[in-house]
Amino acid sequence: MKINGLRWWIIGLIGLATIINYIDRNALAIMWPGISHDLGMDKSQYASIVMCFTLAYAVSQALSGRMFDAIGTRFGFLVSIVFWSISSAMHSLARGIYSFAFFRSMLGLGEAGNWPGAAKANAEWFPVKERALAQGLFNAGASVGSIISAPLIAIMYGAVGWRSTFLIIGLLGILWVIPWLIINKKVPAKHPWITEEEKKYILDGRKADDPTDKGLSFMQILKIRQSWSVLLSRFLLDPIWWLFVIWLPIYLSEKFKFDIKSIGAFAWFPYVGAMIGGIGGGWLSGYFIRRGWSVNKARKTVIVIGACFMFPSLLSVIGMDDPRYAMVAIFFALFGFQCVIGIIQTLPSDLLSGKAVGTLAGLGGFTANIGVLISTLFVPVITKTSYTPFFILAAMLVPLGIGAIYFFSGHIQRVDLEREGKR
Repeated sequence: MKINGLRWWIIGLIGLATIINYIDRNALAIMWPGISHDLGMDKSQYASIVMCFTLAYAVSQALSGRMFDAIGTRFGFLVSIVFWSISSAMHSLARGIYSFAFFRSMLGLGEAGNWPGAAKANAEWFPVKERALAQGLFNAGASVGSIISAPLIAIMYGAVGWRSTFLIIGLLGILWVIPWLIINKKVPAKHPWITEEEKKYILDGRKADDPTDKGLSFMQILKIRQSWSVLLSRFLLDPIWWLFVIWLPIYLSEKFKFDIKSIGAFAWFPYVGAMIGGIGGGWLSGYFIRRGWSVNKARKTVIVIGACFMFPSLLSVIGMDDPRYAMVAIFFALFGFQCVIGIIQTLPSDLLSGKAVGTLAGLGGFTANIGVLISTLFVPVITKTSYTPFFILAAMLVPLGIGAIYFFSGHIQRVDLEREGKR
């Protein structure tokens, strides 16, 4: 049996896993007003729980990148999603801050593998000119998960309560494993269902990998200047996304006095912008390359376009007293963010090859979550009387992150490791 467009089935399944990933992680924030009321917890305890998740997530991003390079994407995703799905279901057993912190940490350990795994799968299954679009489609899963999770979780919470909701969403990932193991049998060169035309298209469109490549150590990657364009930009820019993933429901609750039903009605809308930005930015980069632009010019142009949406949109939220206008501004901010982050997450496969791609992507995830951890620590302090510092912080990270890309990446192309003495 042969399947046309098998690579799109693979990235589609990874996008579906990402939707499930975000439903699982967003559930706590969306149901927090009810959970905190039931268990007598406050915003500072919520921040502590989130920090436990983020720290575990950061450590796991670095380690899971190595895991995916070692055992491959097929079994790497199996390990990650089964672990996080069980951890999500175990939230139903939580009784207070310590049990929530423990289960949340376990969730972070499992969920982190999704991103370096996706970067590695992208490098395996897509030619260079399609990678940004594939990354955008995968990242759209995060947006779709956020769009779906707000109303879905609100409805489930109203029907069965927060404990049963955690149990139900934990089952979703286990079900995902079935089509994944059936469809993703082997890498493109050896997959029995891939057509000869698609195999040739993928392999000819990739930069050739050295069959003797044993990957790079963490220290070897850190010595490559271009690696820091990924590491520092993600450290500075990822907190923008997470400020909204973690705090948007709390912002709506505190700023506009929304209950869980109202949060479900409003919180999904900005992520529509994120979905459009992720797919559109990836498509635009590929379009430029097909028009004859260099990878360097195409990638950086989309990054600048995204930044031009992010920066003014974040500042415009300040002082808005109508939640509808605030959601529109955040819509454009997240649109711009996904344009940028999709390109950044493609850079590991642009700069490195083979078994080094997952490792660099994982290290990028690690630095990203260190940035998220620091920002999470400060949010409860800076939002005691107003959310203005919250949006100023997010806006100021934009030029810093874009500057890191330009300063360290140089001309975006495959790094010549032999010439630079990194082998």
